[in-house]
Amino acid sequence: MKMNGARILLECLKQEGVDTVFGYPGGTVINIYDELFHCSGIKHILPRHEQGGTHAADGYARVSGKVGVAIATSGPGATNTITGIATAYMDSVPMVIITGQVPTALIGNDAFQEVDIIGMTRTCTKHSYLVRDVEEIAATVKKAFYIARSGRPGPVLIDLPKDVQIAQTEFVYPETVDIRGYKPTFSGHPRQVEKAVNLILDAHKPVLYVGGGVVLSNASDELRELARMLTLPVTTTLMGLSSFPGDEPLALGMLGMHGAYCANMAMTHSDLIIAVGARFDDRVTAKISTFAPHAKIIHMDVDPTSIKKNVRVDLTIVGDVKDVLHKMIRQCEKQVDRCSRFAESLKPWHDEILDWKTRHPFEYVQSSTVIKPQFVIEKLRDLSDEDAIISTDVGQNQMWTAQFFKFRQPRTLLTSGGLGTMGFGLPAAMGAQVAFPDRQVIAICGDGGVQMNIQEMATLVQNRLPVKLVILNNNFLGMVRQWQEMFFDKNYSQTCLELPIDYVKLAEAYGAKGFVASKPDEVEEVIRKGFSEKGPVIMEFKVAREEKVLPMVPAGASLNEMIFNA
Repeated sequence: MKMNGARILLECLKQEGVDTVFGYPGGTVINIYDELFHCSGIKHILPRHEQGGTHAADGYARVSGKVGVAIATSGPGATNTITGIATAYMDSVPMVIITGQVPTALIGNDAFQEVDIIGMTRTCTKHSYLVRDVEEIAATVKKAFYIARSGRPGPVLIDLPKDVQIAQTEFVYPETVDIRGYKPTFSGHPRQVEKAVNLILDAHKPVLYVGGGVVLSNASDELRELARMLTLPVTTTLMGLSSFPGDEPLALGMLGMHGAYCANMAMTHSDLIIAVGARFDDRVTAKISTFAPHAKIIHMDVDPTSIKKNVRVDLTIVGDVKDVLHKMIRQCEKQVDRCSRFAESLKPWHDEILDWKTRHPFEYVQSSTVIKPQFVIEKLRDLSDEDAIISTDVGQNQMWTAQFFKFRQPRTLLTSGGLGTMGFGLPAAMGAQVAFPDRQVIAICGDGGVQMNIQEMATLVQNRLPVKLVILNNNFLGMVRQWQEMFFDKNYSQTCLELPIDYVKLAEAYGAKGFVASKPDEVEEVIRKGFSEKGPVIMEFKVAREEKVLPMVPAGASLNEMIFNA
């Protein structure tokens, strides 16, 4: 059957199991939207900004495990997606972004709303396609989805000129895909797995160091089984937080710049680091020359380019971490007695870690007059659903959430780890709520970041998405202010947000509900009121203005050189 290119695109999306797209119409995608008007089976969410739409597709992908899809028109519509694309790329989120383009005959002529979006996004996409022929659409979409979700996931961009959308051809969707030069390794090498298990069983102070790759590969069950079998202490990156229950005795919490003291000390004094789906970024390693000086390192990752990039590695395993962990478990089962003796031998190591946990837990000084932001996070944890999905913005709100909210299930934390994108929290929560309409979704933001995409409150109201937006309002760009206080002689240059905003009235202006707390004894009541509402809610908490995120590893310091009071 003959179809135009726009219709072929939509039929391809349905073939890939896409049921939701986030998009903003415009001149070069109007043909797609005309076909969408007559197309059943695909739900369309209209954000108020293309960046918001791209972050929403990102949030949808993170919680569902599916490929998120965003649509934008050419020119400024396309450029507005770049921050969202880069955010997804840094955190390995599978997405397909479809942008309109001027007709092929006008490409390169500086036509109205023409930009080279392929060139602009070359460094923050796994791959990109400029489709010049209607007959290429089906094969291109098939390849794009395969690339986006396979290997190390990431965003793929399809640029679709207007004339290609209008042209017609027979629609045939390919059953298979074969991309020359792109052959991800999924299966971990058995011999390398065997060597890894032997290294572990010879260790005295091992640490499981876990990143977002465990979440992406749905390997949380395997991770828990291996950790419990061998009683391995587990520390996670920010992106890996939900991969291992935060309230388990083996959990050390997050490591790094604002990580737990016990996690940083365990890494520093370990003799073996088992890195699973993590990339040893600078926020984790701190001063690289002093990082884990006594440790051998096993590094397993589906992406071979992420291995040995930042630290020396003694044993590499390339493959999907779910597969690798499964094989490690099977290998351990072959030598049960040895594994049992090994687990017993780690008791002195666990005692040492417990001492570090006891000595410097995450803590703050409670107040009867001023709301401490950490207190809000703890109350949110206590009053929220077991499977609640938490989205954060970036800055102090992000770190307090990482420190004080104990995540128990995978895919329940959405946060911009690699790029650190302010304005991510609210639209990402929106995407998560679309994916799971019946689950509790909470966005935790600062008053600075939330204003970058606050317009998406309108999208929440219009689509009856009951996201609960929590604003920790200190009238500062808090994390920058903290650095200015600690390292720049309190020169608070352009970090004070003094204009008072009535967030209750703002919520009401959008057609949502709003509540505010300015005293500690009002916090629980506001949270309960907010959670009881059926629609979207803004909960504002006027928190201590100069509260800091501690502990902290200063820039250029070693992982164990932590500041606890400042």
